[in-house]
This record gives sequence, structure tokens and C-alpha cells, in this order.
Amino acid sequence: MELRTVGAGALTVGAIGLGCMPMSWAYTASEQRGESSLRTVHTALDHGMSLLDTADMYGPFTNELLLGRVLKERRSDAFVSTKCGLLVGEQHIVANGRPGYVKRACDASLRRLQTDVIDLYQLHRADPEVPVEDTWGAMAELVTAGKVRALGLCAIQNGGAERVRRRPAGSERERTRAGSRAGAAGTGRAGVHDATVRQLERVQQVFPVSSVQAEFSVWSPEALEALLPWCESRGVGFLAAMPLGNGYLTGTLTPGQGFERQDVRARHPRFTAEMMAANQPIVAGLRRVGERHGATPAQTALAWLLAQGRHVVPVPGTKKEHWAEENARAATVRLTAEDLAVIGALPSAKGSWD
Repeated sequence: MELRTVGAGALTVGAIGLGCMPMSWAYTASEQRGESSLRTVHTALDHGMSLLDTADMYGPFTNELLLGRVLKERRSDAFVSTKCGLLVGEQHIVANGRPGYVKRACDASLRRLQTDVIDLYQLHRADPEVPVEDTWGAMAELVTAGKVRALGLCAIQNGGAERVRRRPAGSERERTRAGSRAGAAGTGRAGVHDATVRQLERVQQVFPVSSVQAEFSVWSPEALEALLPWCESRGVGFLAAMPLGNGYLTGTLTPGQGFERQDVRARHPRFTAEMMAANQPIVAGLRRVGERHGATPAQTALAWLLAQGRHVVPVPGTKKEHWAEENARAATVRLTAEDLAVIGALPSAKGSWD
């Protein structure tokens, strides 16, 4: 698989990563089976999807334990990305950015992952009661101690921001980029990542940011407005979370199918039967473009992300081998300027967390 770099440290990863969260958290609990998930991770590594993205809160803890079983055998094949900063209770999730806790959390993750170093340690959420510089400083000390190789920040989104459309730019290069993104960016919301950019500016003064992770897809392109340009201008890698729209952009979900109670989509406004039906034109457009390349809607959606910049690494989540194989093959799909224009002209997604 094509390799891409994460951050100025030139850490190399496969162009498409593997999101491990669905294996033990947030999606279809009845289908979460350890042995099947282990095979999926091995399959992903076999296909060059070296970036394995997890977090201590997934499970909680069980996701890291599962990956540890793979890493014990194949550590050299993997780029390990995990996160700290969120604690899971019975009915709530709270942030904890206290320096002492961050260091203990790292040691615990290292034990569960059965490794002596974490390639990318990400701050899941900043603690509103702790200056983010203090939290980031503690994470930087983990790099100095050799327990972590690089640091990343997960984005937060400001709810209720104004909807905007990205205007075509002036230069030929800018017009080409705008043409490939304009329609998709029509769902953008002004200022949605303002708080994250402010956090990034603050922590960058403490220790270099190697990556930013945020939701980014054909139907959630808000990162195009400010966050992606911030990363691109500074040589910071961008990990595109939920690149397949929580599964919707695969074209395998049907309106009104329903979801298990624990599944995050059971409460997501875009996954009501009405909104799933209303957003079908987006999937239809991806399918039409994909047919030109012998690609599925999911592969087309991932290829669109890869076309947004060499610093972008989509991290689709799955717990099934055949989806991991399909996602890996998306790295070979090369969309043309015409393809990008067609995707750019797709209608904005309906339904929002706001």
C-alpha cells in the first residue's frame, strides 16, 4: 500500500488505517466477537493498513487488550495509535487531563497493548478544569521518556455553528481544489473547529503536534474550512475519523432498518428512517463515480479523502475481514478531476447533531 507520513517526524503509515473502535464499542454489540476481530486486524496488516487506531476508553480497555494479542506477534508491522483523557462511567463520560493521570494512563495502555512504545498518543478531549498546556506537557514528557513517539490531538466540534458553502478560489490550483470539494463542503458549518484550532495553537507552543484526528467524509466535510488547512500548512498529519459516515456511505444500510439500543446510530439524527432516505442521493452519486473505476461507494468515499491531500489518512472502522479488505483496495482508486467535480456537486447531507 502507498505510504503517507504523519507529522514532521516523518512517521510512515499505510495510506488507509484501521479504526478498531467498532470491535468493542459503540456499534452493533451483538456482532462484536473477539476471534473475528483478531482476524480482521491481521487481515488489515496483511493489506498494508499499518495504522491501528484505538483508545483506552473503548470497551473500556478491552479494545487495547484485543490489539495487544496481535501486537505481541506483529509489532513491527503495526503503527499503534491510542488515546487518553476520557473516563467511562456507568452513565457518563468525563474528561481527565491531570498530568499524573495521563502518565498512569499511558503506562496502563502500554501493558494492555503489550508493547514498550506507543507510536502516536492522542489527547481524546481536553479537560476543562486543567490547562491544556499542562496536559500536553505531561504527554511530552512521555516522549522524552521513550514511552511515546509522537503526539496527536482529537478535534472537538462547536455545535450550532452557522452553515456555510465554500466559495471557489482565485488561482487555477485553488479553483481545482475548490471544484473537487465545493459541493461536499456545502454541509460545512462556519467555526465548527474554531475551538480545536485554538487548542492546537496553544499546545503547539509546548510540544510539536504530529497529527489531528477529526470526523471528515463526503457528508461531513467541515474540516475543509479551517482544520485541514491548518494541518497542511504546518506539516501535521490528518486522521480522518468516520470516513464512511458511520457506515452510511458504504451503501449497505437501508432506511428504517433500525439499530441496536447501544449502537450510536440509534440516537444519530442522520440515521432516522426519514434522513436515511433523504440522503440516498449522496450514496447514489458515489456509486455512479465508483462504477467508472470498478469501485464500491465506500472505496470511492475513501478515494475522495485521499485526494484531499498527502497528509490525509482515512481511518475507517470495521470489525469484519471482508470490509477491511475492501477498504484497503480503495488506496488503488485514482479519481479524476471530473470525478471530484461530480462528488463536489452532490447535495449537502440532511440531519445534524446540532
